[in-house]
Amino acid sequence: MLKHWVSSTLLATAFVGISQGALAEADPNLWPVVREAFFANRPIEDADFMKITGPKRAESGAQVPVTLTLDTSNAKGAQVKKIYVLVDANPIQLAATYNLTELLGNLQLSTRIRLETDSYIRAIGETADGKLYMAWVTIRAAGGCGGSVENDEAAIRASAGKIKMNVEAPVKFGQATPATFIIKHPMRTGLQRDLVSQGTIPAFYINKAVFTYNDKTVMDVDFGVGTAEDPYLRFDFLPSGPGTLEVKATDNEGKAFDHHVDVKS
Repeated sequence: MLKHWVSSTLLATAFVGISQGALAEADPNLWPVVREAFFANRPIEDADFMKITGPKRAESGAQVPVTLTLDTSNAKGAQVKKIYVLVDANPIQLAATYNLTELLGNLQLSTRIRLETDSYIRAIGETADGKLYMAWVTIRAAGGCGGSVENDEAAIRASAGKIKMNVEAPVKFGQATPATFIIKHPMRTGLQRDLVSQGTIPAFYINKAVFTYNDKTVMDVDFGVGTAEDPYLRFDFLPSGPGTLEVKATDNEGKAFDHHVDVKS
């Protein structure tokens, strides 16, 4: 089973990489340790049918845009069912896991993640029979996981979980249709400090979002704290006809949130 939280050894290794200086070049030497922690002894092939892209330098380490694409027509029979997004140099490397279905077609998905320092960002695709494929990109950024934050607890919790979702019109049934999702949430990493008390703020984050269309699963997402504040997704899906796109989300404290959009031609 893939580890969602790194061991103390791996965490220490990540902090060593970070301590070498903000905006150092992305360090390829971190990957063997990360790989061993998450995919011990499993072969991983480079994939030309899967890509992860992003800016060479992000404006903010707290909001780094990346896009995942998966060309199923060029996959040579590899049916990727799951994609892990890993950031080598983050103290908690697993940013999110995307469980895919045929209702996504050729995957086109944009999101935002956190980077603590310059890093390789890797998309690891896994097939139903356990084969692994990898695509990667390097991005320069700093300070996205730790630091100090304002802590108006009442206001934060009053707004947490509010969802906006939209399906782009006009809809052409049976063809790729863009949908946009955003949920208000601080996505606290557990590494940030309160500006007033200077104490560490406990982790508080959206950990799951399940998208369905007419009760059929479109995508099931496991979020980690490497996902940026106010989790954002833009993805294509294939509506076969009129219906309802629905999302049900939960956070790590067990609270549940839901929203739906009626889809018409």
